Amino acid sequence: MAFFSSSTRQIPAAAAMPSHVAVIMDGNGRWAKKRFLPRVAGHVKGVELVREMVRACLERGIQYLTLFAFSSENWRRPQEEVSLLMQLFVKALEQEVEKLDRNGVRLRVVGDLSRFEPRLQALIREADATTQDNTRLDLTIAANYGGRWDIMQAMNRLLANRAPGKEVIEEGDLDPYLSMNYAPEPDLFIRTGGEQRISNFLLWQLAYTELYFTDTLWPDFDTAEFDKAIASYQQRERRFGRTSEQVTGQANA
Repeated sequence: MAFFSSSTRQIPAAAAMPSHVAVIMDGNGRWAKKRFLPRVAGHVKGVELVREMVRACLERGIQYLTLFAFSSENWRRPQEEVSLLMQLFVKALEQEVEKLDRNGVRLRVVGDLSRFEPRLQALIREADATTQDNTRLDLTIAANYGGRWDIMQAMNRLLANRAPGKEVIEEGDLDPYLSMNYAPEPDLFIRTGGEQRISNFLLWQLAYTELYFTDTLWPDFDTAEFDKAIASYQQRERRFGRTSEQVTGQANA
C-alpha cells in the first residue's frame, strides 16, 4: 500500500521548507567543455556536488532528495561516455554508501535496473540493504529511469494483481505500484543547465510540483544556488486547484 496520496485527490500541507526536492542534474558535459576538459571530468565534479546537496538537505531538514542520474534515453549517448558513466556509478556506490549510512541517509535506486551489469546491480542491492533503517534523509537516485516506463510498469503490475471482477481502474489503484510509492510527491523540482523541460522525469509525480529552472550548470550549483531555488519556492502560492482567496482565508482562519 502506498504511504502517500496524490495531490489531485487530497490537498497536501504546504510548508515553508520543501519536504521533497527532485533534481535534474544537467550541464556536466558543458561545464567540462568550457574548461577544455573531457566530458567525464564534468560528471566526476557532478558527483562531488551530490555530496554537497545531501549535506544541504540534512542541514535544512529536507526529508527526500531525488536525483535524475541516468535516463532511459541516455543510452543513446556515445558508447564511451555511457561506459564511463557506469564506471563512475560503480565507484560512487563503492565509496559513498558507508558515508551515507553513517549520516543516517537512506539510499534507494529506482528505474529499470535489469540493463545494468551484475556488479552494479549487486552494489545497488547492497546499498539498499545497508541503509534501509536510516531515516534522516531519503536519497533516491533515478537510473535508467523514465516517467513513461514508471507508469507502464506500474500499470502492468496492477493488471497482474487486479482483483477478479474489477473492471474500472482508479487513480489510487496505481499508487502502490509506482517506483516511488514510499515518498510524497516532490514539492520542488529543480533543473540546472538552462533547459526548461522535465525530460520524462517523474511524469506522474510532478502534477503539482513547483518548477525551478536555472542557467547554472550542475557542477556550479552550490549551496547558495540551492538556497535561491528554495527562496523561489517559498514565494510561490501553492493552490492545488483552489483560488488565492481560499488559500489565504485558510491561512488566516
